[in-house]
Amino acid sequence: MKNKTGISLIKASLIIALSLMAFVGIQQQHKPVLYIIGDSTVQNNDGNGKNEYWGWGTPFGAFLDTTRISLQNRAKSGTSTRTFILDGRWDKILTTLKKGDFVIMQFGHNDHAGVADTGQQKGTLLGISDSTTEIMSLRTHQKEVVHTYGWYMQKFIIETKARGATPIVCSLVPRNRWVKGEVVKEAEYPEWAEAEAKKNGAYYINLNRIIAAHWKELGQANVKKFFPIDGTHTNIEGARLNAASVMEGIKGIPDCPLNQYLK
Repeated sequence: MKNKTGISLIKASLIIALSLMAFVGIQQQHKPVLYIIGDSTVQNNDGNGKNEYWGWGTPFGAFLDTTRISLQNRAKSGTSTRTFILDGRWDKILTTLKKGDFVIMQFGHNDHAGVADTGQQKGTLLGISDSTTEIMSLRTHQKEVVHTYGWYMQKFIIETKARGATPIVCSLVPRNRWVKGEVVKEAEYPEWAEAEAKKNGAYYINLNRIIAAHWKELGQANVKKFFPIDGTHTNIEGARLNAASVMEGIKGIPDCPLNQYLK
């Protein structure tokens, strides 16, 4: 009898354990995911801190209740809106993006690069018009139609919404450049990002100016400490300030549903 009782208890324990595992698995499947897409200012060197470089997407997880939402930082160094798509990174996200998920997007630094140069060909046309130019792609050795920064941002927004997910557009983070005591803005990228967000029904965070305001309070000498090598890539302290600025921007939009997942 003792052996039978012991076996029964073991079976019962296994059933309970398997049921709990199944329940956790279901919960994980239904838990919303926050995808972050962007360039090296969002995630540098796959988030490993190489060369003291850190993007804000890595420390941003500290502001989320990760028991209720998952974070996937899919940003990649060197990408523009155009190459994030050409490299297949966006299509990969679309295969799992579902209703209730979120996509925070921040691009611009690499969009300002060459469009048809003999190097990386990662730039986009300036602005938000429907202008295009045709080039011979060094990637495919075929003709490629290159669009404006706004066109690619619109694509991200529309395709995010089509899957029932929520798009949140951030203007690009500033570089450590100052003129007469003011942080320099990067061309008109903040305005272009805002225009596409408003036109296509996405939330917008003027991250560029939020960070610039904090930098001005800190002073140029203190801000310089955030940049160990160049004026674009921050160390972990600078990344944390940028991440906190993203959170500040989200909280500044009371109707943004991502607020319910912030700590």
